[in-house]
Amino acid sequence: MSAYQDAIQTLTALRDAQDGKWDTINPEYAARMQTQNRFRTGLEIARYTADIMRRDMAAYDADTSQYTQSLGCWHGFIGQQKMLAVKRHHGTTAKRYLYLSGWMVAAMRSQFGPLPDQSMHEKTSVPALIEELYTFLRQADARELGHLFKALDEARAAGDEVNARAVQDRIDNFETHVVPIIADIDAGFGNEEATYLLAKKMIEAGACCIQIENQVSDAKQCGHQAGKVTVPHEDFLAKINAVRYAFLELGVDDGVIVARTDSLGAGLTQKIPVSQEPDDLASQYNRFLETTAVSSADDVAEGDTLIKLDGALRKPVRLANGLYQFKPGTGEDRVVLDCITSLQHGADLLWIETEKPHVGQIAGMVNRIRKVCPDAKLVYNNSPSFNWTLNFRQQVFDAWEQEGRDVSAYDRGDLMNALYDDTELGRVADDWTRNFQRDAAREAGIFHHLITLPTYHTAALSTDDLAKGYFGEEGMLAYVEGVQRQEIRKGLASVKHQDMAGSNLGDDHKEYFSGEGALKAGGKDNTMNQFA
Repeated sequence: MSAYQDAIQTLTALRDAQDGKWDTINPEYAARMQTQNRFRTGLEIARYTADIMRRDMAAYDADTSQYTQSLGCWHGFIGQQKMLAVKRHHGTTAKRYLYLSGWMVAAMRSQFGPLPDQSMHEKTSVPALIEELYTFLRQADARELGHLFKALDEARAAGDEVNARAVQDRIDNFETHVVPIIADIDAGFGNEEATYLLAKKMIEAGACCIQIENQVSDAKQCGHQAGKVTVPHEDFLAKINAVRYAFLELGVDDGVIVARTDSLGAGLTQKIPVSQEPDDLASQYNRFLETTAVSSADDVAEGDTLIKLDGALRKPVRLANGLYQFKPGTGEDRVVLDCITSLQHGADLLWIETEKPHVGQIAGMVNRIRKVCPDAKLVYNNSPSFNWTLNFRQQVFDAWEQEGRDVSAYDRGDLMNALYDDTELGRVADDWTRNFQRDAAREAGIFHHLITLPTYHTAALSTDDLAKGYFGEEGMLAYVEGVQRQEIRKGLASVKHQDMAGSNLGDDHKEYFSGEGALKAGGKDNTMNQFA
């Protein structure tokens, strides 16, 4: 017997035990509502999706072709439509996640209005978006199952047992749209206690995976901008601990922590950590500082800071804003130490923020990390901040030049020119871009590929196309030809926007509650029927 039939039997027994007081309750209707609401709390979602991520991580360790992917979504509807599209085009949501970008929360969800990615938005907006995303994903489940229940009723009414069994099988094997969310907690929004409190809210909303970065919380910058300031390892590890304690307190024992390092592009630190013994983490961090030798009191100005490094007294270079400067060229070494230290102290996955998408560069760092932590693997930002076309055309150009091929037909400084779109170099660069995720998963230890801000850009692009035509000569045809006709021909559920927003679900419920007396929005006069 199926779980659906089991639920009907259980609810029938429960109704019958009420001495007639529940006789107007239909056990099958109640079973349908239970089936449509599989997840009752965010913590249930967090535990369920954490298990998915752990299984996916193990599968990747065994076979690097089993990498995972996500797109960043700034609204519940966008996340819902993404997962509907994934199921429609690929048949399963397996290995497809959602990404919650702190940048998009700041730019699009803050009550202050659009903000730069500097952790200035309200802390509560992050768990609120997690909850919103899962609300829309659960509604997608309810809507899709509602259509299956209607198909089951129609098959039964027609006496078609074969079709009824087929529909019942689809109900019993229904795949939820609820998938893991990798959620950005930025630099933790304060000290380790603040990080712990916010992490709890995010987990309670459904987050099974929290990404945290090693920038200074009150001076946080976008990873692709200048002025980034990192914290000593001890400070960052305390925040990793805070997130782990939040997971454990809430019973999400398999919760996943992504430790992000911005050290490759960060040349500054706010703090000089205190070393307790030779060659501890503080000592290693301080050796990266730009310092000058101190031989006498004349080398020291009023207010200068002095430290002893490897037996010698040295003065760290300090800027006018009080920040300390790292030695040039130490970024990669700092990244490697950041990653090793994070994995050794409780992080599960790494995020290395780079300035370009280059498999060789990423692999070089990962291979160094894996000498100490063999199972190290990455979450990688396939960032819209990269000019992907230019980067890969330059990489092909440089590779060909190194091979001794004639590249005189190409101007490396002008490779974005549309003239190169249909050239051999342009086509090869597009192939490298197409294969980047596969190649990087195999060669550079990338378990999860995400695009942080894709739906920000798709919303801007599609709105621009519509506005250009609708307010121009095309008029209404711009919407009809460019939007509605495309929705119909591509089979998008959104063309029936009333159904997508729950109109049919509401009608079902009104019928459950009121029977024949229900005032329903559907029927022959509903204009949604034009899209049947």
